[in-house]
Amino acid sequence: MHIKTLALAAAAAGTLLLTQPAAAQFAKAEDAIKYRQSTLFVIGQHFGRIGAMVNGKAPYDAKAAEADAEVIASLASLPWTAFGPGTDKGNTKAKPEVWSDTAKFTEHAQKFQAEAPKLLAAAKTGNLDALKAAFGPTANSCKACHDSFRSR
Repeated sequence: MHIKTLALAAAAAGTLLLTQPAAAQFAKAEDAIKYRQSTLFVIGQHFGRIGAMVNGKAPYDAKAAEADAEVIASLASLPWTAFGPGTDKGNTKAKPEVWSDTAKFTEHAQKFQAEAPKLLAAAKTGNLDALKAAFGPTANSCKACHDSFRSR
């Protein structure tokens, strides 16, 4: 087989793997739960660093804020496929409403995914005021989802 053909086949297979439903991505429900919790934990860590700068609890560092926002924007679309069937049981703080009100849950997830790139764009300006302006709506998207869909 020609190398170009092999490369195209590999790329197609990779794309197929990325678009498979959650059930195909995770061997067990526990794996999906760990995946989404880990992803959301990393997002939260980087979001907290920006929050500390925005709220004056840490010195503003434009490069660090941009790096943190880059991680958030990169991971923003990842956790949602891990809320598949069977992942409502086990070590999770997700409320049953995630599965009973999927339209609202999806709306919240999409809102966060829309805000994350705006936070990154603001961070890339190197302007603290721009970062503050983008931080609020992004934080509100997180809070709204947590208020509706996460047990304390």
